[in-house]
Amino acid sequence: MGKAMRKNLLLLGVIAALGAGVAHGKECKGISFPEQAKVESGTLTLNGLGVRKATMFKVNVYVAALYVVKTSSDPNAILQSNSPYELILQFVRDVDAGDLKKGWDEGFDKNAKGQLSALKERITMLNDWMADMKTGQRLTFSFKPGAGVQVAVNGTVKGTITGDDFANALLMIWLGEEPPNPEVKTGLLGGDCG
Repeated sequence: MGKAMRKNLLLLGVIAALGAGVAHGKECKGISFPEQAKVESGTLTLNGLGVRKATMFKVNVYVAALYVVKTSSDPNAILQSNSPYELILQFVRDVDAGDLKKGWDEGFDKNAKGQLSALKERITMLNDWMADMKTGQRLTFSFKPGAGVQVAVNGTVKGTITGDDFANALLMIWLGEEPPNPEVKTGLLGGDCG
């Protein structure tokens, strides 16, 4: 067997192995996420995938994936667990930083009303880290109890926002009483992705 043939077989083996991993994940709007995510604190399991829709025309903005320690369809069980989580938003359209900041402000305002004064400086920090997001790019929020939420913008870690209270309020944007749209909450809780 020639060197080129061995290289091709090795490449095919790698592609097959990668493809096998994807087959065990889930897909929403053509975007695949693996069933598990490795984080600093261990392995998390995909709880669900949901689509953020905007405007009266229900335009798809991003697909959200929520990874947790223990899966649940009960938003209160997830919010009250104070366990590590990872939330990934993969954009399916371009969104400018100003729209992201407006979305965070509205989400915190609707779902963390009583905590806003305590969260104000940390919400400002989150907003300061936002950038224009292009189709295919990701925002990742990784929570580790006691340490805070690490924020990564398209793979670049911007920093960590401290406080378990902030981590819970952030997750409430999607799992609270007034999510951006019902489909994103339903999907993240293991229902239809929207």
